[in-house]
Amino acid sequence: MGQSYIMNGMKALETMRTFTPDSLPDLDTAVLGALELFSEVPVPKVDFDLFSRPLVLGSGGAESTGRILFRDRDAVFAGESTYKEALERAGEGIDGAIIISASGGKHAAPTAEDFKTRGIDAFLLTNNPGALAAEFVKSEQIILFPKNREPYTYNTSTYLGMILASTGEDPLAIHQFLATDTMPRMPDTLSDYDAFFITVPPAFAEIRGMLSAKFDELFGPRVCGRVFTTEEAKHAKTVVPSSKEYFIALGDEAPVGTPERALHLPLPRATGYGAMLALGYFAIGYIQKQHPPYFKEHVISYTKQASEMFGHAIHPIVE
Repeated sequence: MGQSYIMNGMKALETMRTFTPDSLPDLDTAVLGALELFSEVPVPKVDFDLFSRPLVLGSGGAESTGRILFRDRDAVFAGESTYKEALERAGEGIDGAIIISASGGKHAAPTAEDFKTRGIDAFLLTNNPGALAAEFVKSEQIILFPKNREPYTYNTSTYLGMILASTGEDPLAIHQFLATDTMPRMPDTLSDYDAFFITVPPAFAEIRGMLSAKFDELFGPRVCGRVFTTEEAKHAKTVVPSSKEYFIALGDEAPVGTPERALHLPLPRATGYGAMLALGYFAIGYIQKQHPPYFKEHVISYTKQASEMFGHAIHPIVE
């Protein structure tokens, strides 16, 4: 894929709108498509100072997104399985709740119902106009974000839109940076490696969980992905070496590994978490496209199993 892919019109967005279960896109295409979407459909303006000390709740990528959105505020963070304990510890200190859920279903609905029963004022940040949790949240406190249709678990446009609403970054500027700076740096030898060591600046520590989760979702046990801040990387993370491990540094500092097995991907100037997420996912997308299509081969059977586990239909494509 050359620069023309993203410089000649909104081709990634077109792909995201038309792909089928037999032509699932890689993660880098989802990143470009999300940035193109937000250049057409701006994210909503959100006042993230809604409460003095909210409980911020989400699961998986939503929990990490919550930590990013409210990283500089006096907030209490929890997942769906830990929020009750968090409420007990906080006592009277909580003055509201923020529920972050792309689907607004699964665990979000019963959690929202519980908040309503407890008399806790809650906001819902979601991408689903038909979110089940909306039944238990005031309509004026439901903030709906635009999203692309994406393969199950990609959740790229979903959480990137929420982050851009917080940081105010320009999606077209990030798009341009990926085209002119990042793409030419990407090697075509990533399939030679089955382990990846990614570092991020300490200022972006909250992105680690989202990048690590993508390795779990896209590769399972087939390709290992470890993500640390540059400070964490100094502490016994490379005691055991492997010639099959590749090092990627996102940000200013040089990669940890030897030059022949290392890649430096700078961030644009005046960057925020939106650019960091886009850059990290973009790099993982290149790893995905250069390895066997593990995710694409198994996502349909997995979503059938997940449907039984959650008790409602889960599809390989999230519309």
